[in-house]
Amino acid sequence: MHRMVRAEDRTGLIAQMRRGALEYCVLALLATRERYGFELVQNLAEVDGMVITEGTIYPLLTRLRKDGEVETFWRESSSGPPRRYYRITAAGREALKGFRSEWSRFRSAVDTLLESGR
Repeated sequence: MHRMVRAEDRTGLIAQMRRGALEYCVLALLATRERYGFELVQNLAEVDGMVITEGTIYPLLTRLRKDGEVETFWRESSSGPPRRYYRITAAGREALKGFRSEWSRFRSAVDTLLESGR
């Protein structure tokens, strides 16, 4: 079965790929240090190709917290009200470890097909 992706559908396809990997990108950032929500939005926006808004990140953080992959705490801010910070949990580290392994394998497979056509 052959399916062509029309030019107007590519934007949606790219958005789906971003959404699929976003939670692991967030976990990867949190694996290096604790961060607050808007800081995560800024960090992700600095990476070419990652178009993220607060409307995307906060529901994701809520789900990660409910799934036990991140935990939250409040910290005073020198420039305003206290901020809710997020830190990765052991379950989050395990999820990230599993994704890294699968992502590497998947990326290699796609690269092989795109580069060699076999």
